[in-house]
Amino acid sequence: MSGNVSIIIVNFNAGQLLTDCVRAVLASTFPVTVYIVDNASHDNSLDILQQIIDKRVHIIKNTDNVGFAPAINLVLPNITSEYILLLNPDCLVLPNTIAMFVETMNKYPQTGIAGCLVRNLDGSEQEGCRRSVPTPWRAIVRVFWLDKLFPQYCKSFVLTQSPLPTKPIEIEGISGACMFVRNSALKIVGPMDEEYFLHCEDLDWFMRFRAANFHILFIPSIKVIHVKGFCSRNEPIKVLWYKHRGMIRFYRKFFQNQYPSLLFWPVILAVWIRFALLAVKTKIIN
Repeated sequence: MSGNVSIIIVNFNAGQLLTDCVRAVLASTFPVTVYIVDNASHDNSLDILQQIIDKRVHIIKNTDNVGFAPAINLVLPNITSEYILLLNPDCLVLPNTIAMFVETMNKYPQTGIAGCLVRNLDGSEQEGCRRSVPTPWRAIVRVFWLDKLFPQYCKSFVLTQSPLPTKPIEIEGISGACMFVRNSALKIVGPMDEEYFLHCEDLDWFMRFRAANFHILFIPSIKVIHVKGFCSRNEPIKVLWYKHRGMIRFYRKFFQNQYPSLLFWPVILAVWIRFALLAVKTKIIN
């Protein structure tokens, strides 16, 4: 396999941030090839990107918004590099970020996917940067604040409040905004499930990588900034819909046979109730 890192960025109306993201990865100390898959953006993000003339950048334009997983899968068959970085267009990396990923992954050969410390603009750790698998039970714990009421007995799947580890650790889930993937492991596990349009395809991948005995690694010494929600700012309710629909698919695919029907179906109902409440709240705010 080639000695560079392939970077896939799926763009949808990221504006200036797309160019900022691409400039940052092109400044990497490690050789890179960048693939930008544009999902029929209707802003000026691709026009701004024309400021960058670099043979390392390849742009693929979809005529429709096909979703995140299909956009990623469109590029994967053509990649020959050992490592692939899936990066959101509203993420900014440092010049040594990719080199540090490669160095760490080489030390942990059983790792299939690695993530890092994802920070908000204010420097705080972003929620979802470290997480456990959001099983139906853990989702109930989080929705009903049981982890706050009974912290000794109930644990949320969000691990942001726990102390940062001092070295790379195996974990169940990382941020989907920045995923460093070993291509040889990917060829065993397979591409993303295209039935997810947006959100939860990363969780699906984590489950499948771990089922194939590959580790998910969190590397606290590597840091990126993520301007979360920028690309979805104009359609927040639609994004909420896709997120909750994805969670339903995720539950049915991995947990339906593990839970009794009397528990599983109320969880599904709770997911849709949560969507309705958040949609109303979003509508009022906007």
